[in-house]
Amino acid sequence: MRDVSFVTVKNGSTHLNVAVQGDGPLIVCVHGWPELWYSWRHQMSYFSARGFTVAALDVRGYGGSSKPEEVSAYTLTELTSDVASVIDALGGGEAIVFGHDWGAPIAWNTARLFPTKVRAVAGLSVPYTPVGPQSSLLLWQALYPDKFFYQNYFVVEGVAEAELGADTADSVRKIYHSLSGAAAGVFSADKPVDAGLLDGVEAPTSFPSWLTEADLAVYSGALESGGWRGPLNRYRAQDLDAEQLGSRPEAELPQPACFIAGEHDPVRHFVPGVDLFDVASGSCRDFRGTTII
Repeated sequence: MRDVSFVTVKNGSTHLNVAVQGDGPLIVCVHGWPELWYSWRHQMSYFSARGFTVAALDVRGYGGSSKPEEVSAYTLTELTSDVASVIDALGGGEAIVFGHDWGAPIAWNTARLFPTKVRAVAGLSVPYTPVGPQSSLLLWQALYPDKFFYQNYFVVEGVAEAELGADTADSVRKIYHSLSGAAAGVFSADKPVDAGLLDGVEAPTSFPSWLTEADLAVYSGALESGGWRGPLNRYRAQDLDAEQLGSRPEAELPQPACFIAGEHDPVRHFVPGVDLFDVASGSCRDFRGTTII
């Protein structure tokens, strides 16, 4: 990409690879699973052309950033401190934060845990719901006791790593296509509890123009090199999130906030019978609206 530079930001022993474009007030972009800073390339071009510095990091566990082995390194407490370090290093201690998928809870909780550093926050795909004292993993186990649910599957260390790492390029192709608006199936498919993530998922024969083979190669190359453990550890750390944040006061966000999501995003109906997008404004004091694409 033209005019994009890369810097390394340190947060203690963690090194973060950060792509930077533009000049002006800082926007920090936080990607989801299983992605990279590269997911924000179009937004970087758009907002940098409008007078912002846009910084998109490889979340720890991904790409050029540190990849610690232990699950405890992937709590929201740790990951939000990474974003805060980027804000301090590149924005003089203040930024707008965007987050998509797992990046959305990281963005929301950066706004919560570092309120003076976050001017405004936008979450994509996952609305803000404050972490409670009961781990969300217990909720998924209760809701899906006899049916496959990907987060329950990811919890067992080594199992998903083996499936996805057997052919990383094929795994990325199937995951990205199945979660697109045209398919939206891999995480909501009706499969037995002992199924694998990609069981029954066919490899796509083509992709739309917005995701080329060259784009796919960027993601699959990084995951092939860095492995799947770090990305999967984020799911496993949810028990620790409940311990660390579940009883913390002041859960509402004071900053201007908005929510953006796709109409067919499977996150919307993770809780059967509930439209999770309806609760997007519930814990935001200055909510500026929901946009459904």
